[in-house]
Amino acid sequence: MVSTRLERAREVAAAVPDPELPMLTLADLGVLAGVEVGEADGTVTAWLTPTYSGCPAIAEMAADVARRLRGAGFDEVEVRLRIDPPWSSDRISAEGRRKLAAAGIAPPAPGGLLRLGPTRRLVAACPQCGSQDTEELSRFGSTACKSLWRCRSCREPFDRIKEI
Repeated sequence: MVSTRLERAREVAAAVPDPELPMLTLADLGVLAGVEVGEADGTVTAWLTPTYSGCPAIAEMAADVARRLRGAGFDEVEVRLRIDPPWSSDRISAEGRRKLAAAGIAPPAPGGLLRLGPTRRLVAACPQCGSQDTEELSRFGSTACKSLWRCRSCREPFDRIKEI
């Protein structure tokens, strides 16, 4: 019975949308770090790893996960933060990357973890026309995890998820 409860709890928590990127679930974004069901008391614990330590949306994410789990019939629910290992943009699923592009947001490159060192040229394919002829307009976008870009081919501006 516990494994069925665990599978259902994971399913419910995985379907919670991200408050800033609602086209993605917390599972798509890689923020949902795990779900456990206590053997002794049946408490469901959902673990979240924020995209960065100052993420202002983490409280809303935690409340949404708890509300949905309780709404699905889980009476005892805890939502906890897990910051080790830290979140990275590599945790975004292939489906999450597809959904970002479909919404006009350029996903970070897989395996594109930010590395300290000499300045490197970032490349972002335009989510509208696919051109690689793009430019970063501002390292700071509509949220802390995005930067603002423009396509030189179709001239459309777009957000890009930063590599972390």
